[in-house]
Amino acid sequence: MPLVKLSMIEGRTVEEKHAVADAVHKSLVESFRIPEYDRNIRIEEYKRENYLLPPEKSEKYILVEITAFAGRTLDAKRLLYKNITENLKKLGIDSTDISIIICEEPMENWGIRGGIPACDLDLGFKVNV
Repeated sequence: MPLVKLSMIEGRTVEEKHAVADAVHKSLVESFRIPEYDRNIRIEEYKRENYLLPPEKSEKYILVEITAFAGRTLDAKRLLYKNITENLKKLGIDSTDISIIICEEPMENWGIRGGIPACDLDLGFKVNV
């Protein structure tokens, strides 16, 4: 049940934003093996003057922040980075315009499904992939 935040400079169409979200979600399904229905994505847009970037970054720059249960292997994370980059590249976003950060939290730090600690629930999928 990763939580995803996509930060970008405003100006994309709704369809473009949803395509970015779909590309990131597809990567999570493939790499972290989360269920297809397990989708929680926020898109945050910034005015160009409020998003200060190095000169080598373009207007297409995207910061992908993923908060997830701790436990994925380094190989799963490598695969996720590769898949996100490849899927966004298909949308015309250069790999140099993509940054990905994973923040991992222990399952006991997640209150879900009515405030139950995630560690006390059968989630229906494995975290240790």
